Amino acid sequence: MLLAAMPLAAQQPRADLATARSGVILDAYSFGSGFAFDNVVEWTVPVTVSQHVGQRLTVDLSAAFARASGATTSGNFRVSGFTDTDVRASWATGSGHLILAVAATLPTGQETVPDSTVPLLSALATELLAFTTPTLGSGGGATGGFATAFRLGERWAGGVAASYRWHAGYTPVAGGGRLEPGGEGRVRLGVEGPVGARGGGYFRGAAVYTASGVDTTASSAATPNGSRSGIGDRILAYSSVSLPAGASSLVFYGYDMYRLRPRGLAAADSNAVQVPRGNVFALGARFERTLSPALGLAPNVEFRSELTGASAGSLTLLGWLVRPGVDLRYRASGQVTLLVQGQMAFGRLADSNGGSVALVGPRAVVLADVTR
Repeated sequence: MLLAAMPLAAQQPRADLATARSGVILDAYSFGSGFAFDNVVEWTVPVTVSQHVGQRLTVDLSAAFARASGATTSGNFRVSGFTDTDVRASWATGSGHLILAVAATLPTGQETVPDSTVPLLSALATELLAFTTPTLGSGGGATGGFATAFRLGERWAGGVAASYRWHAGYTPVAGGGRLEPGGEGRVRLGVEGPVGARGGGYFRGAAVYTASGVDTTASSAATPNGSRSGIGDRILAYSSVSLPAGASSLVFYGYDMYRLRPRGLAAADSNAVQVPRGNVFALGARFERTLSPALGLAPNVEFRSELTGASAGSLTLLGWLVRPGVDLRYRASGQVTLLVQGQMAFGRLADSNGGSVALVGPRAVVLADVTR
């Protein structure tokens, strides 16, 4: 997405091209004895629609329905409903090297949830587990930004993008105060180009810096004086390289996201809720092979770990997992493409007693793309 301006300029999509995608995604984990949850299961039905209006304007819509449950020794937690709906319009300038984008998040999801569901929602938001739908709703918001690409020498390209997101206020937990989230700004830098003696490989790399403002919660029965909370700035570095392997290709990728301690909190905010520092790291590989003009196969594996810690001192390991799997892509016709994905995660997650428990869980994806 960082270098979207360059591919759009090269591809010149058909002026009336429309694409729709939907299907079912399952994320499930089981945890060892002594953990807060015995298992957490989430089903997601995503829907996305993209429509080109002329050669320069593209309008996208995305939403989903999700249902999650978590089992514990003392009972079960459940939450379900539609998510917020994102509507985005992107416009490419005449040269195709600059794209302007605006997006609106419509609050069609579940803004306010009972406090009894908070433990389950916290599990869904754990970055290590990477659930497809980490949250069901908010107060909505709006985003504006741009992306541009330019040549770097004869064969390489660079890109710059920036965006700002405004969040509308809402009441996240029943009986709590109204939350006024802080704004969020992002800056992206990236490069891409061929590598290797004959240029048979291809490299992509990007860095993203995200800064968030302080969140403010109005007074309520639980917090008579209100409260403030903050999440630290995040730095994300990502790279991938694709190498030819006969009639196939081998892709290696990695990313590292570091979350700093929150800023913008004054000394009077000593009781403020601060999202801990963190570091999410991943390495992965894919072997992409075309079996026929209509069928493609891609075995893959990913290692992921997450560290967390207080505002000072060293970070401690929250957990790690290894997720092998396989993707199958089948072009059923000139307009319909099916994607089937199966993965299984194995790893360990820290518990409240200072030890760790085993985790295991499948991820299954069935999606259909329809283009006209």
